[in-house]
Amino acid sequence: MDSDRTEQWREQRARAVEAHAAEASRRLDVETAKARRLVADFAAAATTRGLRATALVARGYSGRGRYRTGLRGWYLRPDVAVGTDGEFYLLTVPDSVRGRLTGVTLAPAQPRLVVGEGARDGERISLPQLLDLRLAAGDDWPT
Repeated sequence: MDSDRTEQWREQRARAVEAHAAEASRRLDVETAKARRLVADFAAAATTRGLRATALVARGYSGRGRYRTGLRGWYLRPDVAVGTDGEFYLLTVPDSVRGRLTGVTLAPAQPRLVVGEGARDGERISLPQLLDLRLAAGDDWPT
């Protein structure tokens, strides 16, 4: 009898874990879709306002080395940018001699509604707020 109850508990627990994971995945998909719209809208607004797009450069994980990316866009932070293609990019890459010589290819990242989540105090900011600050600064934004 106890083994039946234990097995039922395990099955119930497994279903609960699956349901929780499915809900977390659904929430992440919704958040990512909202963030992608915000990023695309920012790129359109930056282009319309005539903000100067610059060549985006990635940095190595060690902090040493700069890597050409072939992308143009607007820096939000030294390690985060929006490309002229309306995509969100994380500008950190594995250190590589080859990458320093030939450049690197970056894939668009999944934006989140909070930039710097889990970072040190003062490094966390909402994506809408960061994008608004960047637009308001115009071309006077530190890179």
